[in-house]
Amino acid sequence: MDKLLVCAALAASALAPAAATAQAIPAAIIAVVDLDRVSSQCNACKTASATLRSQVTALQNREKSLLAPLETEQKQIQAKIDALKGAAPDAALQAQVRTFQQRQQQGSQELARQQQQIQRNGQYVQQQIQAKLNPIYSQVMQRRGANVLLEVGSTLATAASVDVTGDVITALNAALPSIQTTAPAQPKPQGR
Repeated sequence: MDKLLVCAALAASALAPAAATAQAIPAAIIAVVDLDRVSSQCNACKTASATLRSQVTALQNREKSLLAPLETEQKQIQAKIDALKGAAPDAALQAQVRTFQQRQQQGSQELARQQQQIQRNGQYVQQQIQAKLNPIYSQVMQRRGANVLLEVGSTLATAASVDVTGDVITALNAALPSIQTTAPAQPKPQGR
């Protein structure tokens, strides 16, 4: 029996260091970053946001300039149709309606293309920022001795001492002096 206890004790002592080593996890040293502040305060981000806002404003102005004459023309055509009191429109009025519908469709397509381009531009801006931020996170964590980085919006409360937003903004300003605000053209589909 003593031999059995000695063998069990030896086996347990041989396994104990391995089990203790496998369970050793360093204490979490957490830092937080406010990504809303990063994207609103980095220099290139401010410039890119202003450019994207101007693109949206240009689209809105173009929409107004397209819609105003179309609305006027639509009212004129409708007045002519109403004046017929249910009679069939003549060929000239039918042609005017077709021409109006074509211009209306062309305007809608133009606005849709511009809106899609603005969306692609916004996504392209985000891609450029994200590509620079990922290595910055690691650098800031290493410099500040953190092993976990959380977005401040996913926390309930934090101390100011764990906020590394300023460090991230400073590093992003250095790594990303400017941002391209026009996405590259999409590749044309290949014909079969």
